[in-house]
Amino acid sequence: MAASGAVEAGPPGAAAAPSSAPARDHLFRPISAEDEELQPTEIESLCMNCYRNGMTRLLLTKIPFFREIIVSSFSCEHCGWNNTEIQSAGRIQDQGVRYTLTVRAQEDMNREVVKTDSATTRIPELDFEIPAFSQKGALTTVEGLISRAISGLEQDQPTRRANEEAVAERIDKFIVKLKELKQVASPFTLVIDDPSGNSFVENPHAPQKDESLEITRYSRTLQQEEMLGLRAHLPGRAHPASHVVLQVLQFNTNCPECNAPAQTNMKLVKSGGAIEPLGTRITFHITDPSDMTRDLLKSETCSVEIPELEFELGMAVLGGKFTTLEGMLNDIRELVTKNPFTLGDSSNPGQAAKLQEFSQKLDQILEGNMKAHFIMDDPAGNSYLQNVYAPEDDPEMKVEQYKRTFDQNEELGLNDMKTEGYETGLAAQR
Repeated sequence: MAASGAVEAGPPGAAAAPSSAPARDHLFRPISAEDEELQPTEIESLCMNCYRNGMTRLLLTKIPFFREIIVSSFSCEHCGWNNTEIQSAGRIQDQGVRYTLTVRAQEDMNREVVKTDSATTRIPELDFEIPAFSQKGALTTVEGLISRAISGLEQDQPTRRANEEAVAERIDKFIVKLKELKQVASPFTLVIDDPSGNSFVENPHAPQKDESLEITRYSRTLQQEEMLGLRAHLPGRAHPASHVVLQVLQFNTNCPECNAPAQTNMKLVKSGGAIEPLGTRITFHITDPSDMTRDLLKSETCSVEIPELEFELGMAVLGGKFTTLEGMLNDIRELVTKNPFTLGDSSNPGQAAKLQEFSQKLDQILEGNMKAHFIMDDPAGNSYLQNVYAPEDDPEMKVEQYKRTFDQNEELGLNDMKTEGYETGLAAQR
């Protein structure tokens, strides 16, 4: 399992072009209601409903957790037909992601949702599934997803009633069930499974933990990688870019201190650490400003919790990091406070005040004016927090080893891993 903090080598010559990153940042600007320069590009295009000219609008923007996207909208003033969709302009993430949302109230229907082309949407209570690549990506809400499914089913109903009346009647009954879901008469489950890792479901309680939303990140199967086009090369043949792993790439930059010309060496690395027999939970009591300088190693599989702030950071969020306690807290603040889903004109009343309170308390912890507990829970056992009293025990730090649950082993891919007798199976395949 590779740390997402690893540097990725781009195409030849890409690293040597210092203007490419600023130009891309200029194209893909963070989405904001206050940014007057963030305007869509308008293109006159053919309406596929009435075959007269309509207007397509394209907006290149950034959304946290979803990276860069292209929002496109088409409208026709002649027949009134319109369509909105999104396309991912960023890279496929290192892991897939699965969002499991329990919808209990009408407020849950208003949650923002980013669904990519490669995401599968399921409602287990109705045995309903929208397969991957059967719809275009969408920036919508939970209610919008259900409405879109209803529209898709209703679209061909006139033809079905003429040719297959029994099938049309069954679909009509199912559409009624979908419409009842929008009233939230009883709780139901919405699952969005995206092997590309680029889908997103809003947490309206941020920065607090969302009890109704479960986020699971997982390693893709071979079939999912083939579906995403990540295994297009022939089996047994080296990937065209595999030689980059063995190279140390060099490119010219400026020194961050004196701005003099300098050279940066870069090598693609991959985590090679084994999964420990037991998981590790580190509970540290922050009592002094000097605690901020402690070295900290957070693996991809490690979750972070600060009980005093009612904050929990799930596995794989922020990737793997080797930093200090202060650096980790600053990363957490940036992750939470710069999420536009919780700010601007799309936020709920009181959300800005809640985030401001969170940021103020985090500042107090960083300055040593507020005591708090910092908990690292790593089922793989590969995370670490410096003990400044070593080899003696740290009076403010508790390190526990524990046996992983079945679900934790499932997330780490250990339940299906065969470690004994696999040689016999391989010999039989040959």
